Amino acid sequence: MTALQQHFIGLMSGTSLDGVDGVVLQQSANGFRVTHAHHLPMPMALRKSFLDLNSSGPDELHRAALATNGLMQCHAQVVHALLNKSGLAATDITAIGVHGQTVRHQPGPVGSKADLHTPWHAYSVQLCNPALLAELCGTTVVADFRSRDVAAGGQGAPLVPAFHQAAFGRESEWVAVVNVGGMANATLLGPQGEVSGFDTGPGNVLMDMWCEAHTGQAFDANGAWAATGRVSDALLSELLAEPYFAQQGARSTGRDLFNRPWLDARLACVGALPPNDVQATLLALTAHTIAVSLPKGLTRCMVCGGGALNTALMAALQHRLPQTPVMPTDAAGMPAMQVEAAAFAWLASRTLAGLPGNVPEATGALGLRVLGAIYPA
Repeated sequence: MTALQQHFIGLMSGTSLDGVDGVVLQQSANGFRVTHAHHLPMPMALRKSFLDLNSSGPDELHRAALATNGLMQCHAQVVHALLNKSGLAATDITAIGVHGQTVRHQPGPVGSKADLHTPWHAYSVQLCNPALLAELCGTTVVADFRSRDVAAGGQGAPLVPAFHQAAFGRESEWVAVVNVGGMANATLLGPQGEVSGFDTGPGNVLMDMWCEAHTGQAFDANGAWAATGRVSDALLSELLAEPYFAQQGARSTGRDLFNRPWLDARLACVGALPPNDVQATLLALTAHTIAVSLPKGLTRCMVCGGGALNTALMAALQHRLPQTPVMPTDAAGMPAMQVEAAAFAWLASRTLAGLPGNVPEATGALGLRVLGAIYPA
């Protein structure tokens, strides 16, 4: 490794709770690239612990602490797998960037400013124990990326637009990068370096939840089950009446809003439907809310996250964007399932360099901020 070449590891466990994704990101004066990747499925007991923590319950501080420590052990397993794959030693890694597991997301009004006397209600909670991860891996860890943006009046999300611009920005083109994880977010990249972004709404979270409840499978592979159903116009109309979808500009969301009680309340308005029709409608909801949020004239729409592997969802999105080629980010040189983990490796490098990692046009923060907290090896 030359003096101008550094290696970072990025770790991500998203809203879908399907597992931990990790990458090695190699940086040099010529840019960056992912050299190795690893995925570890989330243990079912741990997944259930985090799902339970999305709502209040008895002894939740204790349960949250134990679940967090279990998650860090999973993260450490991914780090060691990456070191084995790459042939790197822990001392060769400049830092690990880790997102943690979101269990509450309650940002304040966009552009709000904290003061010494007015109660401050904005927060976003990612369960993480970076000190334990540093001990387990012997490497500097950068964590808690969202808090500073929220403190600066931002939504704390999405945080990936700056990385999307660095990875996928194209001269003379307007492009969109859409991450479809549990939630879906879109980044808009312009030919003059313009960057903006926002959460469009649910990505896979409602589809996964419904599929597991009715088939026992954690997700609908390739959207095959949804493809057997018919979209209910009545249900889709009820779902789209959610005020979140009418918001403009910087906005973010999570399981705090889009959850089973939210869905059940809307199902109750339309009467009984075949389960596969509900699944088809939830897929249509994700595709529709992404498509209507994107401007006309895009050169391409690149999709990453688990949604890029759902062929029915990709087809539905392409149907709603007939003038814009829709493709996985693989076509631009980065596999769809590596993008988010790579983003947090890149954000860790920004933190250590004292450079801002947020995009105020995407989060609504009062300005650029250096994100994250550093836990030395």
